[in-house]
Amino acid sequence: MADRITDETIEYVGILAKLKLSEEEKEAAKGDMERMLDYIDILNELDTSGTEPMSHIFPVNNVFREDVVTNGDGSEETLANAPVRAGQSFKVPKTIG
Repeated sequence: MADRITDETIEYVGILAKLKLSEEEKEAAKGDMERMLDYIDILNELDTSGTEPMSHIFPVNNVFREDVVTNGDGSEETLANAPVRAGQSFKVPKTIG
């Protein structure tokens, strides 16, 4: 395959990613990107004409349920155990001077 990734492309990607690459790292990145593009070319050769487009490999179902209160908030039962109460709250000693 011809070199599709130029030095300018590597510089631009480095700027976008906020990376400072050495010359060796730039050459390695060019090779990696070329291999990725070669792999994409191989995938583009596949016949997908009978394949339905999808966003997930598994069916996506709504797993949420209706939010229904079945037994109330239980605040009165909870506050019944409080040694000291202030309205609808526990009253506790001050901890910060």
